[in-house]
Amino acid sequence: MNLVHLDDDLIVVDKPPGLLSVPGRTEPDCAIARLQRQYPEALTVHRLDQATSGLLLFARGAAAQRALSLDFAQRRVNKRYIALVQGAVQAEGWQEIDQPLMADWPNRPRQKVDHARGKPSLTRWRVLAVEGVCTRLELEPVTGRSHQLRVHLLSLGHPIVGDTLYGGPDAERLMLHAALLHLPDRGLRLESRPDF
Repeated sequence: MNLVHLDDDLIVVDKPPGLLSVPGRTEPDCAIARLQRQYPEALTVHRLDQATSGLLLFARGAAAQRALSLDFAQRRVNKRYIALVQGAVQAEGWQEIDQPLMADWPNRPRQKVDHARGKPSLTRWRVLAVEGVCTRLELEPVTGRSHQLRVHLLSLGHPIVGDTLYGGPDAERLMLHAALLHLPDRGLRLESRPDF
């Protein structure tokens, strides 16, 4: 993991794909465990899916964790992702996907769109480039549901390349990268380029 930012309150790393954010049931190796070897005060604030790469923020101590968790809960943290999706997507400007999501219990860890019982979930997106049979998108999750970006893009008929859980075409990895973290109240804006 590359260290991207360090200050008195927070640590931001660039998480590689395939690494858990927090320990799994049978997998202790994860971003927080690696970070705590050098910064034992590091605490989790948010997570990225194991297959997702990019910017991951940790708090330095309990007080910072409470403050940063509140920033996330009150949507004072802006996050943007880059994804490569199946198909040529034609759209101008920012678009929205407003589809309620819930756990697909018989098929956990999958999530699904459910208009009757799902939690409100909103994703903003725009086309960056059509690249042959794929499209590069910029994504902004307004809400932060589990697998939100992956399920929302599937609902458009454009699953993320490498997303075998949701029917995306095969690739060496999930083509989803947390590319921007912006904390305007703290004057902090961090960017990371995907390797795809």
